[in-house]
Amino acid sequence: MAVTLDDKLVVAISSRALFNLEEENAVFEGGDATAYMQLQLDRVEQAAKPGIAFSLIKKLLAFNTETIQRVEVVILSRNDPVSGMRIFRSGKANDIKLERGVFTQGSSPFRYLRPLRAHLFLSANADDVREALAAGFPSARVLPESVLAAATNYPNEVRIAFDGDAVLFSDEAEQVFQSHGLDAFQQHESSKALQPLPEGPFKPLLAALHRLQQAGTPQMRIRTALVTARSAPAHERAIRTLLKWDIRVDEAMFLGGLPKGEFLREFEPDFFFDDQTGHVAHAAQHGIPSGHVASGVSNTKH
Repeated sequence: MAVTLDDKLVVAISSRALFNLEEENAVFEGGDATAYMQLQLDRVEQAAKPGIAFSLIKKLLAFNTETIQRVEVVILSRNDPVSGMRIFRSGKANDIKLERGVFTQGSSPFRYLRPLRAHLFLSANADDVREALAAGFPSARVLPESVLAAATNYPNEVRIAFDGDAVLFSDEAEQVFQSHGLDAFQQHESSKALQPLPEGPFKPLLAALHRLQQAGTPQMRIRTALVTARSAPAHERAIRTLLKWDIRVDEAMFLGGLPKGEFLREFEPDFFFDDQTGHVAHAAQHGIPSGHVASGVSNTKH
């Protein structure tokens, strides 16, 4: 029987998103690839410390049992194959089961997302994330310089928070807000309250998490939150869209423009996805592992 990943939640992640490799990356960015490779080889027995997405990955892998593998994590990295040895060993030392990896030695790795059929790609490289989003894969740029979150209070729960417009939903409504202001946005969304929003780049991930939750294990569960700047009456269209998709979120926060960081700190997500760098940076300041989704009008290059 052929090996396949079709029945699994597949997360592709760069080595810098999973582990703290900023000291090594500084050597790489300095342009001395040989010195970088040698440094990784010298440290091959030294396990790298957890990075920004470590908690998310470790918890998702906890959905696997000895008999059923529901989640697959694949390293997708610009690293060289020599450095890959250290990544796999670091995974084992940190009790992260890594079996597959693609190491491209400086080339963009995003093209391998298609054969992997990945549901999520996390990377510290902004260009790779943009290319992956353009190819139709839920992708986010992590902020490796962020402060790691404190130990979670929810060891048996994967908590993920999503922005709405340009993340779970398309940026259709955001375009109205950017062009015509808040009043026009509210009127637009009220008039279309019964019309579902088009899908955004992270709808496939939310759907995959929903399937994982339904097929899950008593030892682990998923809790999701919609954290959006929308407020009444624009909230209704977002709720009805999720109902149309037959996907529920556990919590919804319609903040009407309030800063998201303090609310996220109370929810304590293992990861938060937003299309606006300001929201991502603010969340990171509150110790929330965050990823920037470079989609929609807010990320259009001028």
